[in-house]
Amino acid sequence: MKTTRFLSASAGVAAIAAAALVLSGCAAGDTAETSAQTDSGGKITVWVDPPRVPAAEAFQEAYPDIEIDVVQIDGTVGGKTVKQSFANFDSAGSGWPDAIFFPSNDDIAWATNSSSNYAADLTDLLPDVIEGYDPAVLSFCEIDGQIRCLRNDAAPDVFWYNKKFFDDNGYTLPTTWEEYADLAVTIAEEHPGKISGFLGDAYAINRYLQGANCPTNDRVSESEAHIDLSDPNCERATELLTEMYDGGALSTQGIFDGDAAEAGVNLVMSPGAVWWGNYLFRDTWQIPAGEMSAVAPLAWDGESSPSTGNEGGGLWGVSSHITGKQLENALTFATFVATDPRWQVDLSTGLPGYGPVQDAWLAKIEADAYFADIPTVQQAFKDAASAVQPYAYMLYDTGSVWTEKVSPTLISGGTMPDAIAAFGEELVNQAESVGYTVQ
Repeated sequence: MKTTRFLSASAGVAAIAAAALVLSGCAAGDTAETSAQTDSGGKITVWVDPPRVPAAEAFQEAYPDIEIDVVQIDGTVGGKTVKQSFANFDSAGSGWPDAIFFPSNDDIAWATNSSSNYAADLTDLLPDVIEGYDPAVLSFCEIDGQIRCLRNDAAPDVFWYNKKFFDDNGYTLPTTWEEYADLAVTIAEEHPGKISGFLGDAYAINRYLQGANCPTNDRVSESEAHIDLSDPNCERATELLTEMYDGGALSTQGIFDGDAAEAGVNLVMSPGAVWWGNYLFRDTWQIPAGEMSAVAPLAWDGESSPSTGNEGGGLWGVSSHITGKQLENALTFATFVATDPRWQVDLSTGLPGYGPVQDAWLAKIEADAYFADIPTVQQAFKDAASAVQPYAYMLYDTGSVWTEKVSPTLISGGTMPDAIAAFGEELVNQAESVGYTVQ
């Protein structure tokens, strides 16, 4: 019998965790006795956030012979309820879902550390699936040489611009980060109110610091992190942001702010994720069709290859605690949600992480007829992933530190170097507070 259970993180997930503790009869710390794998005979339980419920439902329709419970969990990015539930499962030695869509990409850090070791190494379990990914797309799942998750979608930053605005005013597109900063200031001077970027959301660090290959999330080992905001790559990002902010070209708002739409319609260019196109420009800010377009990511002066960040792109994990038919069916589920067109093309709103189905998804852009210069947009989407700079998901939440320090510092009268310094100092504090030794 197939069932779908809808549970809130505060009630249902906590109840599952509590039940696991009661049923296990094991004291916390009995990891040696509770690490044995189990085989249910084939039934699997999967946890998904609300946007991924259609993926699980598509799987149920495609595989009616596989008995599955679908549990809807809290999808809040940065939320702690799922992590706490897993801590209870780890203590009890039971209760884990057989597969999960992690609400936060940072969750893969605790799901693979030695105290949990929940996420299975998929390297030898799904080699054909792994082969279908661009290595840059799957790099976020590679931890100490093992592939510990599968990307749902690729979310590399491309360079977005309002083609109508550029054509109407005779501006030439920048090809380097430095040209972007110079042009942003020129446009702000010539067209007051027009902006070229947002600083206030958690992904701004990916757009600018990751795009500069600044070491904020450099994983040395499970217990060591490399954070250095004085690195030359960080300094070039700070200089770029300082020029644009001082020139009135950047908003301290975030892209998800309730009042960001008013600023969004005045955005003339910015690095931003592939999913900005439909989610922000079309559906949220309702910028008219035929205006927005995207080109390949920017390069830094003196570098031949583009350099860009990555904003999101969800992760699927499979339990390391199962074997036999239970594991086989969980892997069938993971393969489906990562690769099958019935989810990745027909229903998913993001560019699939799995390469072989990307062309079919990109073909829908032509049918939608929303973007200007559609062939260029399609090529930019497809090529951007290989330009993404290294970035590890860590136990500390880089994005929340950014939002707590950068825009508030600027709004209170601080300079951009002040804001970046405050961010770097607190990032080190956060990393040390969760047990990292910081280099």
